Amino acid sequence: MLTRTLFAVTLLLAAAGLARADQVVVVELYTSQGCSSCPPADALMGQLAERDNIIGLALHVDYWDYIGWEDDFADPAHTTRQRAYARAKGKKMIYTPQMVVQGETHIVGTKPMDLMDALEAHSEVRAPVSVLLERSGDRVELVARAEARVPRDMVVQIVTYIPRATREIRRGENAGRTLTYHNIVDAWRTIGTWNGTGVYRAAMRLPEDRPVVAIVQAPEQGPVLGAARLR
Repeated sequence: MLTRTLFAVTLLLAAAGLARADQVVVVELYTSQGCSSCPPADALMGQLAERDNIIGLALHVDYWDYIGWEDDFADPAHTTRQRAYARAKGKKMIYTPQMVVQGETHIVGTKPMDLMDALEAHSEVRAPVSVLLERSGDRVELVARAEARVPRDMVVQIVTYIPRATREIRRGENAGRTLTYHNIVDAWRTIGTWNGTGVYRAAMRLPEDRPVVAIVQAPEQGPVLGAARLR
């Protein structure tokens, strides 16, 4: 199943004319080392991580830790973020693996065709906010501009992630497996809100060895309005 899924998504990504060169789509994967259904989605994230016009981010949740294996990438804040997405859609349940595309489209993380449909749909919509990131040593500067009508109180976020890591799972549903994870979020924080007027500027100190992503998102866990990345 995993091989067929990877083969399918490799062909789809290769064939897809996803977006203009200046348009990126953010894909959040909610996953866990303790989830037996997650490895195909984790491998799929590995494919997405290679794309320049897709910002794939793996957020490991903590609610599977009780079944015998504690995910060392898990963060309760990731679970909180996923629950906020569920509330925004009027849902009571959360699950893994789940992908949220551009903060708006929710899909099961093991369905590559559904993912491709979502990527193609969102890549055809020009982002209403342009985002630029620049780095000098550990100093990162962010500049954002509204290119169209935008909501008030947009949320400006900075994310850092680990590009790749491998773990030997010794207990739980995936016991005995060695699994590789990609674009593992290790910090996700809100740095401010913005009403879209003028130019938004911010500067921060961040680890030099971590890729950085900036995301401007509508309030109340709404759509992603603009994003950029420094690898």
